[in-house]
Amino acid sequence: MKKRIMRYTTQFLLSATAAAQFPAPGLPEIAFLGRSNVGKSSLLNALVGEKAARVSSTPGRTRAINFFALADQAGRRRMVFADLPGYGYAKISKSISAEWPKFIDPYLAERKTLALCVCLVDANVLARPSDRQLLEWLRAARREFVVVATKVDRLSGNARTRNLAELKKGLDVDEILPLSAKTGIGVKELWTRVEAAANQEVIHRAKL
Repeated sequence: MKKRIMRYTTQFLLSATAAAQFPAPGLPEIAFLGRSNVGKSSLLNALVGEKAARVSSTPGRTRAINFFALADQAGRRRMVFADLPGYGYAKISKSISAEWPKFIDPYLAERKTLALCVCLVDANVLARPSDRQLLEWLRAARREFVVVATKVDRLSGNARTRNLAELKKGLDVDEILPLSAKTGIGVKELWTRVEAAANQEVIHRAKL
């Protein structure tokens, strides 16, 4: 059994399909985005050490933003995870899902407490146009993001190095964090980025 790295408990808050349904802003929020079937739910569960997000073998199953509150050992809520719908699955849409402008665009563009976007790509697949489109959108919106390459356990050392280099080039990024929800590779490193972003958001809000 993989050792749980961070000591948080997770509480499901709500599912939102409209901006009016978003929880009241307050805590730093970390958004998780990626193509359908990229392993987003598995990554979320690996981060929190429990089955908070439902893992489905059917791409495109998540159609709402699912919000989860994370509390420390003392029961104090520290941050919120936002699990966004997957995009790019042909049976759902040809590009970023048609539902995005209704509630996902407003969330990413206007949410004041959004501290970091964790953008997932499959380490076994070359960069897709929809992945590049998402990163370009986030850059234009001036959102902080980190790109995570999932399922790296399926690649050998040389193949992993080659694929990560090709993804960096294809996505025009300087850094990609390799991660495996199955083996735990990269989970601790991602937690470091998540907590740093959450802490920075707390400091920023305190200065306002």
